[in-house]
Amino acid sequence: MLFLHLTDVDEASWARAFAEALGPYPVVRRDDDFDPADVRYIFVWKPKAGAFKGLSQLKAVLSLGAGVDALMKHPDLPDAPIVRFVDADLSQRMSDYVVAHVTMHHRQFSRFQADQKARRWSQFYPPAASETTVGIMGMGVLGQDAVKRLRPLGFALRSWSRTAKQIEGVEGFAGAEEFDAFLQGTDILVNLLPLTRDTAGILNTETFRKLRRDGLASGPVIINAARGGHQREADIVEALADGTLGAASLDVFETEPLPKTSPLWEIPNCYITPHIAAISNEASGVRYFARVIQDHEAGKPLVNVVDRTLGY
Repeated sequence: MLFLHLTDVDEASWARAFAEALGPYPVVRRDDDFDPADVRYIFVWKPKAGAFKGLSQLKAVLSLGAGVDALMKHPDLPDAPIVRFVDADLSQRMSDYVVAHVTMHHRQFSRFQADQKARRWSQFYPPAASETTVGIMGMGVLGQDAVKRLRPLGFALRSWSRTAKQIEGVEGFAGAEEFDAFLQGTDILVNLLPLTRDTAGILNTETFRKLRRDGLASGPVIINAARGGHQREADIVEALADGTLGAASLDVFETEPLPKTSPLWEIPNCYITPHIAAISNEASGVRYFARVIQDHEAGKPLVNVVDRTLGY
């Protein structure tokens, strides 16, 4: 039996789609009458307290999100494998966001937006893409797809990850000992890291001050499309005010929805989107997890299982 426990999405729609994809395999929701001991798989998004109560025969926890940091904090998370969502459609959507904001900042959009508001004709010419270095933190599925989309545009690319990655056209850095060197040559810093104890708060004043200062005319830029827990928003506000950062694109926040009292709303070179960089599409999600269940029931191993010691 597959049990759906989904918050902030249309659970009924997902249930209907799973029932159609899985055929006779039973699919239940929270309001249905069922024995929790019959549940073999739970499909979750933002599970509430009691979500896992009575699931004594669970084979796997299936996470709607690509990131599992919030799920890992659930006090009653069972000791069952956690399968995260890895999908080409989700990766494409994230890369669309990254490419849009990288190119916007490279072309000095903030400068020209200010000129337009001031009715000022100032023919400043942005640098060639090859003169701008994009540094991506996180070289998992999302980071590697972003590199694939950015490379044909001509940007100089570098990456930083927990372990070394050899990727064509990308200068790789790994581990804490190479973090400063990675930052010092980066003009546009893109964060696609998983949120762990080691990466929490990594977007802070110390990090910003180590970015390259002689690249983009307006100063270095950060783009965070990973988790709000990666950033220290007070540091971002200060860095945008004193010129440590030339601009920021933020899709995630320490508190969501972003409170109306946040000073980030009022900063003209801070671009805010409401956690929409990549959405888990229902059709692709059902297709992916239905195959996971069918393959596992047929004796095949689970795919994309989270390493709990690493947190992703």
